[in-house]
Amino acid sequence: MLSGVLVLLPLKDTNAALTPTGLLRIEIRDGQTGKLTPVRVRLTQAGKPVKTVPDKAVAVSYGLWDHADGYAFQPDSSFYVSGQFALQLLPGTYHLALMKGNEYINQHHTLVIKPNQTVRKLYTLTRWINMAARGWYSADDHIHIRRSPGENQSLMSWIQAEDLNVGVLLKMGDFWETYYPQYAFGGKGNHQQGNHLLTSGQEDPRTPELGHALGFGATGAVRYKQDYYYYDKVFDELHKRGGLTGYAHQAESFHGYRGLTLDGLRDKVDMLELLQYCVSDRPLRTEHYYHMLDLGFPLTATAGSDFPWCGHDHDHGPPEQSARIGNARFYTYLSKSFSYAAWKEAVAAGHTFVTSGPILDFRVNNALPGDRIALKKGNKLYIRAEALGHPGQTPLDTLEIVAHGRVLGRVTQHDSGQSAGHLTLSVELPSVAHGLWIAARCYGKSRQAAHTTPVYVSVDGGGFHNPETIERYLNLSETYLRELEQELETHQDTPEFQAWYYKKGLKTRIDETRQVIGELRDKLTRK
Repeated sequence: MLSGVLVLLPLKDTNAALTPTGLLRIEIRDGQTGKLTPVRVRLTQAGKPVKTVPDKAVAVSYGLWDHADGYAFQPDSSFYVSGQFALQLLPGTYHLALMKGNEYINQHHTLVIKPNQTVRKLYTLTRWINMAARGWYSADDHIHIRRSPGENQSLMSWIQAEDLNVGVLLKMGDFWETYYPQYAFGGKGNHQQGNHLLTSGQEDPRTPELGHALGFGATGAVRYKQDYYYYDKVFDELHKRGGLTGYAHQAESFHGYRGLTLDGLRDKVDMLELLQYCVSDRPLRTEHYYHMLDLGFPLTATAGSDFPWCGHDHDHGPPEQSARIGNARFYTYLSKSFSYAAWKEAVAAGHTFVTSGPILDFRVNNALPGDRIALKKGNKLYIRAEALGHPGQTPLDTLEIVAHGRVLGRVTQHDSGQSAGHLTLSVELPSVAHGLWIAARCYGKSRQAAHTTPVYVSVDGGGFHNPETIERYLNLSETYLRELEQELETHQDTPEFQAWYYKKGLKTRIDETRQVIGELRDKLTRK
C-alpha cells in the first residue's frame, strides 16, 4: 500500500484499438491435386513485414546454438501455413507473396483491406516442373532444429511448404557439447508421409582446424569426446552403421579442405556439400571438389541450407538470400518407388545434382551422374546436358559440360535455339585416350547455380584422374598437410583450438596420408 505518493500511469493510445479492422481469409490449393497445400507466406505493407502472425501458422522453435530465436516467423518474416489462414488487419493496401520451393511458380498479390469487411481469396499454386514425376527427389541435407516426435508433423509441413522430399535434421556438436538433439537415428528416427521424409544426421566433429564433418543414414549418431579430432574414427563407425560421410560447407570454411585431404585421400569420405549460401554470395564452390576428382577420388555432390545459420539475416550469404530451408538442395534419381532405403542407396551411388534453382539433366552414353563407364582406348563418348528453368523465377544464363575441370562445351541463353528457360548442349568425343570425369554445371541470374555429380569414365581398366593436374594437386595436398602440421606445433590458449592436444594421433594420420600421396605420385605420374 502506498501512502502520500502520486503515481502517474501512462495513458493508453486508444486510437488503434478503436480503428475498425478487416478480416483476411486465404486458401491455397495445389494446381494438380486441388487440395489445400502447405506454403510459405510473406505479408507486407509499404515494404515492411506485418508483425502479426495468424493463429494457423505452423510454428516450431528454432535458433542459433539451439536457442529459441524464432518460432512462427522465419528469419525473413515469412511464415508457414498448411493451406489456409485468417488474419485481422488494419485498413490499407498489403502485398501477399506465396511460395512453395523451387518447382512452383511464386505468386504475388495486392490486397486492399477495408474496415469491417472480409476479403476472401482462393489461390492455386502450379508447378513449372515436376521432378518427382521424372524420378528425381529433392533433399536439404543440412537443417538444424531439435526434434522430438512432437515436432514431426510441424516440421513435415515446413518441408512440404518448401516442396522438399527429404529434410535431414542434423545434430550438431563441438569440442564441448552437442546441440539440436534428434530423438532417434536410422529408421527409428524417420517420419514419412507419402513422398516426404524427415530423417536424422549429424554435423560432428566440427573444429576450426579441420572443418565440419557431415553424416547421415546411420542407425545411430557417433561421437568420440576423448578422440574428438580423429574424424576418421567417426567416419569408420558411421559406415559400419550404414551411414554416409562427408564434409560440409564445400570444405571451404573452418579449413575443411585440410580435413577433406586428410580423410578423402584415405577413402573415408563419400560426399561433399557442394552448394550452400554460407561461405560467400556464390553458392557453387568447386575448387576442393575438382581437387579430389582430379586425383581420382569419387565424391557425391550434395547441398543444404544450413538453416538457420546461413543467410544474410546472420551475416552469411548475399543480401537477397535469407536463411531458408531448401534454398540450397540436391536432387537424387531413384529407379524405384520413393523410400528411405531407396533414397539412401541412390545417394550412395552418386545419382545427384545440386541446385539453388536450375534443373539439370545430364547423360554420358546414357549413363547417369555417379555412374561408371568402362571403355577401350579409342571408344566414343556422346555427352548431352540440358538445363531447365522458369524464365521469370529461375532464368538461365549459361550451361557447360566440363571434363577434368576444363570446359568441353558452353551455350548461353543468347545463342541460337537457346532461351532463359531451356538450354541444351551436346558434345561428342570421337576417340577417348584416357579416363576422365565429366559433369554438367549451370549458372542463372541472381547467383543461381547447379552442378551434377560426375560420370566417371575409365579406359582399359585405368582410373579417371587428370594426368595434367595430378602433380599440382598432389603438391597442394602436401601444402594442406603442412598447414595442419603448423597448427599442431602451436599451443593455442583459445579453447576452441585443440588440434595441438591431439598432435600424436594427427601426426600418424598425416603420415598415412603422405604415404598415399607418395603412392599416387609413383603410380599416376609414370610415363
